Amino acid sequence: MKLPPLNEGRLIKRYKRFLADVEFESGIETVHCPNPGAMTGLKDPGLKVWCSVSDNPKRKLKKTLELVEVEGGFVGIHTGRPNAIVEEALMEGHIPELKGWSKIQREFTWRPGTRFDFCLRNNTETPGMLLEVKNVHLVRPMGPNPGAAEFPDSITARGTKHLKHLAESLQEGWQASMLYVVQRSDVNRFTVAEDIDPVYAKELVRVSKLGVQVHAWTCSISLEEIRLDAPLPIVLG
Repeated sequence: MKLPPLNEGRLIKRYKRFLADVEFESGIETVHCPNPGAMTGLKDPGLKVWCSVSDNPKRKLKKTLELVEVEGGFVGIHTGRPNAIVEEALMEGHIPELKGWSKIQREFTWRPGTRFDFCLRNNTETPGMLLEVKNVHLVRPMGPNPGAAEFPDSITARGTKHLKHLAESLQEGWQASMLYVVQRSDVNRFTVAEDIDPVYAKELVRVSKLGVQVHAWTCSISLEEIRLDAPLPIVLG
């Protein structure tokens, strides 16, 4: 996925979940922070960041926080990017376990009130694959799982609901998958942050035993592009 042109700055502070103050060469600006999570380790004052610029005249905040540099590596914090990254990978057949589907539909309503990020099918008469995508950027070198990419970074009742519905879809003949997009490359495995959300952790173990597929991929990130790079070992329970 190609990124728009980015402006370099230094993070002053991130606050109210969706706001951040950033110092650019032109001065300090408040930018949109498209990430409702805790952003542990990625919101420290002084970190180098990169922001995209919108030409939409209706936007109050023209810049959007996209990348944070941590120890020389880029981390993508924009939670709206993973679906575009995954769609590109699906179109290219880049994910072996998710190849072979001729139709790729985004934002699929499975039931009233339940929508998944993707539906993969070969025809519309029979169930295909329901796919939910989650953005991952949490790494805690001094935490319980050093070297691992962890999800979630805050309690996610919505994420637990998605897991339950994926498991329910199996009973109707669907295949179901979770894909964790790790927007960084400095990790060696994926696991659940059980200490942050034990309910989510328990549910992921449960649904994986029922047949919901679990995948995690790192990303290669530059100032021009973010792409799925390599699968990660999954450690659950």
